[in-house]
Amino acid sequence: MSDFNQPLGGNSMPRFGGPATMMRLPTQESAAGLDAAFIGIPMDIGTSNRPGTRLGPRQIRDESRMLRPYNMATRAAPFESLQVADIGDVPINTFHLPKSVDIITAFYDDVLKHNCIPLTLGGEHTLTLPILRAIAKKHGPVGLIHIDAHADVNEHMFGEPIAHGTPFRRAQEEGLLAHGKVVQIGLRGTGYAAEDFDWCRSQGFRVVPAEECWHRSLAPLMEEVREQMGDVPVYISFDIDGLDPSVAPGTGTVEMGGLTSAQGLEIVRGAAGLNIVGCDLVEVSPPYDPSGNTALMGATLLYEMLCVLPGVKHSD
Repeated sequence: MSDFNQPLGGNSMPRFGGPATMMRLPTQESAAGLDAAFIGIPMDIGTSNRPGTRLGPRQIRDESRMLRPYNMATRAAPFESLQVADIGDVPINTFHLPKSVDIITAFYDDVLKHNCIPLTLGGEHTLTLPILRAIAKKHGPVGLIHIDAHADVNEHMFGEPIAHGTPFRRAQEEGLLAHGKVVQIGLRGTGYAAEDFDWCRSQGFRVVPAEECWHRSLAPLMEEVREQMGDVPVYISFDIDGLDPSVAPGTGTVEMGGLTSAQGLEIVRGAAGLNIVGCDLVEVSPPYDPSGNTALMGATLLYEMLCVLPGVKHSD
């Protein structure tokens, strides 16, 4: 009998039954005693186009019922290595975005005081800023692996400094990101000016547009990213619209020409060995994908993030 929490298996309870938690894991009220925790942030009040990401965490959890505990490709056995649970959702104020930002930071302050690594189910991309504020209090400025169709470095949106298109400009301005340790992968689409991604480059970010990823493996890129990050604490933020809408249509701001699902796996698996201190998977909007495939992509990527956390054992 394992000393670690285990997902409820499909031979013990039908996949369509059992608890509606991430991977049908046990729940608890806090991060006490956990090495890693799945946390939902059901928020879409910072979106600029199609809403619905407030429903993302619930559908990601639902679609995660198909995931099994052992990673056949990488031989990672996270549930034989770490104590993991689903600790529920952050109780945001759905009528007040600035208050919600502060609520999120306070929630993650508590998670991190238990030396627990948070894996976040989003929710829209505004949420990464308050998480990074909490992370930086504990770990200092972090390296960032950001997968997205958009750079999310707007100066403002409708005059507001905080929204889902601004988190990484604010994070850079607030000193939350380690210098020379930021990579953005999958950026693409139309813009307002030829210089739209140049602000990122001027800050020392490595920008890898989607076009540079077409028709190739991203394993060599991730070798370079691992060298770039070194041993600094690293945060992974994966916007599901980084993937092409042919595999992940359920999101608010789709752009054609995105990453394949296999490339998404290569990026996350390529982060193995880094000092990862937190991860999120954001912008799943269930109303735009009744099939649930987008949420399944998100759930699988979150599981893969769990598999590359420090301390995860691999079978021989």
